Amino acid sequence: MGTVTVWTKQHENVLHVLETEGRYIAKREYIVQDLTEHAGLVLEVYDWLVKHSPGAPNKPADVQYPVWVSVAQEATMLPSPGTVILELELDPDLITRVNIDKWGAILNYSYIPADAQDAKRHRELLTQYGVSDPKAYMTQFYPEIKREIIQSWDRLFDDSIILGNTNYYGNIWEVKQEWVRRVFR
Repeated sequence: MGTVTVWTKQHENVLHVLETEGRYIAKREYIVQDLTEHAGLVLEVYDWLVKHSPGAPNKPADVQYPVWVSVAQEATMLPSPGTVILELELDPDLITRVNIDKWGAILNYSYIPADAQDAKRHRELLTQYGVSDPKAYMTQFYPEIKREIIQSWDRLFDDSIILGNTNYYGNIWEVKQEWVRRVFR
């Protein structure tokens, strides 16, 4: 099978890890360092992602979180001080596709509707309770709505359900040194 080219923005230390160990994996501690006070909010949905990812059965035992990749160079985050952009060439079967708009909804603790009618029903439910998705998710007062929100996230990997557009990022479980084709600083 052929290969694909993807890009990932990483802390410059990742390049050192690749050069010395030949492999990089994302760890909880790295996310906490990167996101500081927001880490708890993001890790909650990252934990959901890891558990529900279609690629989860192929996750190496020592991996905690996926590495995000862009499938288009122009969609890659811009370099910033202390970071590098790694251009990788790898087997496309190693990539789990993650719809950008649906993932954004999950990061905002929002419901992913099955269709327009389901979206309307859910909005009416929120109006009836006078609550928003994030408020229902983050408080203990709306457990049924929170459960509905979380269950809707399974639609992240259903390509027949479109929320906005069909653009996507990718997740891979590790980065191997032999996949690195170029480094942008």
